[in-house]
Amino acid sequence: MAENKKLLKGGEFLIRDTSFADVFIPEDFDEEQVMIAGTCRDYLESEVFPILDRIDSQEEGLMRSLLARAGELGLLGVSLPEVFGGFEQSFVTSMLASESMGSGYSFSVAYSAHTGIGSLPILYYGNDLQKNKYLPRLASGEWIAAYCLTEPNAGSDANAGKTHAVLSDNGTHYILNGQKMWITNGGFADVQTVFAKIDNDRVHSAFIVERNWDGVVINPEEKKMGIKGSSTVQVFYNDVRVPVENLLGKRGEGFRIALNILHMGRIKLGGTILGAAKRAITQSVNYANERKQFGKFIAEFGAIKYKLAEQVIRTWVTESSVYRVSRNIDEMTAVLMAQGMPREKATIEGIAQYAIEAAAMKVFGSEALNYVVDEAVQIFGGMGFSAETDIDRAYRDSRINRIFEGTNEINRLLVVDTTIKKALKSGFDVVRYASYIIRHLTGDPLPPNSFPDYFTEKWYYVRNFKKTALLVMGTLSEKFKRDFMAEQEILFNISDIIMMSYGAESTLLRVERIEKIKNHPESEVFRHILDVYIYDCASRIMMAARDAVNSFVEGPEREIMHRRIGFFTHVAPVNTVKARRTIADKLIADNRYRFP
Repeated sequence: MAENKKLLKGGEFLIRDTSFADVFIPEDFDEEQVMIAGTCRDYLESEVFPILDRIDSQEEGLMRSLLARAGELGLLGVSLPEVFGGFEQSFVTSMLASESMGSGYSFSVAYSAHTGIGSLPILYYGNDLQKNKYLPRLASGEWIAAYCLTEPNAGSDANAGKTHAVLSDNGTHYILNGQKMWITNGGFADVQTVFAKIDNDRVHSAFIVERNWDGVVINPEEKKMGIKGSSTVQVFYNDVRVPVENLLGKRGEGFRIALNILHMGRIKLGGTILGAAKRAITQSVNYANERKQFGKFIAEFGAIKYKLAEQVIRTWVTESSVYRVSRNIDEMTAVLMAQGMPREKATIEGIAQYAIEAAAMKVFGSEALNYVVDEAVQIFGGMGFSAETDIDRAYRDSRINRIFEGTNEINRLLVVDTTIKKALKSGFDVVRYASYIIRHLTGDPLPPNSFPDYFTEKWYYVRNFKKTALLVMGTLSEKFKRDFMAEQEILFNISDIIMMSYGAESTLLRVERIEKIKNHPESEVFRHILDVYIYDCASRIMMAARDAVNSFVEGPEREIMHRRIGFFTHVAPVNTVKARRTIADKLIADNRYRFP
């Protein structure tokens, strides 16, 4: 499969192109996947949306009962093997389920925590005894799961945690002591994955802890800005006796478990925000089509059309990127399984392979949703600021996504650091590449009339965006050597260039596949999305690259770098007003998000 489809490894998109024939796009969903997504949406419509205020008031037992009901419908076991009561679906399908539940406000947080970071550590790292004991109950909703990593003085620096465990004198139990905070589902979860250091170990180990054991103390619920209906508590462990058979994975493997589960959580977050964004866009256009000012529906005004179109563009680009890498994970998992690796290990290793894209999707998606809900409030005007509408809730709930699963700042640094390290490990010398471009690139960018067709032109631009990232990365590495991670502002610039390049390429691949394979009747509007996004990326990439270069390059070399950046970010003019109005007009006519 890797040879036939030329499967890209994580981060390799910067130096290798992908064919539209080899990517997955949302237009490729099959009947079963559509049915699962429909079941998720029907559940929200019937069980969640009618009682949002009750959920946000944290009515006793309500969230747990909602999760149990989801379990009865099979919605908690999409990713779990059939032998444990799950559906054993692909990563793409589990991502679609996450998207479909993503519009559920606080419920989506509880659902994601249970089905993702709560249950999957046991699936991926548990032994047979642990899986048989816990997974069937987690799949059915009889038991609910939580993930306990963060501590008061160990947030982004998770390995600084002080929770510790000591083996009992008779060797049958670990004695666990410590404190965890910001634990989602912690107020009612029956099963916790807890990270602690054994004795004087430098790194964590992981334990499966049950809520009803002596010494497990749950604090009252935290009061939060948003996601008010989700349970968030501190948990204390006071001489908790954890049976030795509840050590998850090997001793000292906890940090690796935490890291790999976070990779999974990050990319799943990129999918979850899609459901929230699409619901907010639909609410925005519904209101714009109903609200009149100056004798006209506000949807007719250009300023509102701009906002509606930009909401669509950012969501569509995120969606294109999320499902592209989701299929890559499925394909990499299949390759590893074909090499003899067990399914669970192959899955987590497949996810880890795309750590760069996972971090990028977390940042890109959370910031896309942030834009969508902010402009939704603006479209609603005073009513958007009122608690009478769901837009108030959507706005508040969105903010946590830039903090969840590692802050966006941490994830931006991860994107660049991992990209540089993987490039060097694979034998691609970014320093040498940048030096070559500086010395040998001459002439002017190709004019639009020099390309034989639309897609050839767009590929020329996207390849140049990727070259911009490589140019700045290589120059930075040469200048600072091993100390480049201290230059965080510059790394943020590079990370943004990488993420925009991936988004542009993913969008291009989707549009090309829609036209050449799907023959979609509305392909023109998708071209407008691509045109506007590439045009906008060009100026933003140019600014990010120049800001970076201005920070550490001087004299004649700086002028050369500016010229190279200008070359790589030159694109043909686009009538963005016409393009955005066309996108908005489709949204307005449909009166809901339907792309496609």
